[in-house]
Amino acid sequence: MTDTFEPTIIGFLCNWCSYAAADLAGNNKFDVPATLQTIRVMCSSRVDPVFLLSAYLHGADGILIAGCHPGDCHYQTGNYYTRRRFALLHKILETFDLDPQRFRLSWISASEGQRFSQVTKDFAEHIKKLGPNSVNKKPFTE
Repeated sequence: MTDTFEPTIIGFLCNWCSYAAADLAGNNKFDVPATLQTIRVMCSSRVDPVFLLSAYLHGADGILIAGCHPGDCHYQTGNYYTRRRFALLHKILETFDLDPQRFRLSWISASEGQRFSQVTKDFAEHIKKLGPNSVNKKPFTE
């Protein structure tokens, strides 16, 4: 029996677009990685970088933030804040010698169920190539 690595991916999904796209992907039976664990947030701008670092340090192999396309945010400018935070996050990751390739930001609208499927499958394949998260996994109870 061979042990194949299946990456644990945490997806922070915008309620108005990306979460709806995930729902559409499920309704249309598009393939989505079984190890994707979704967290619905009202806006991608509500994802604090501390949430991402905590998920990574607790064993997530990859983290996806998905939100509305720029200019289509339900809260008008939320995804612009997300884009800036994500750029800052990359600098933070480099400072701590963490692999920024394990983090992805993607814009997916509510009508793009097939795109949601493709983005998540591509990201899972990318993470498989990187291998398991090498950071010591700390239990959530500490």
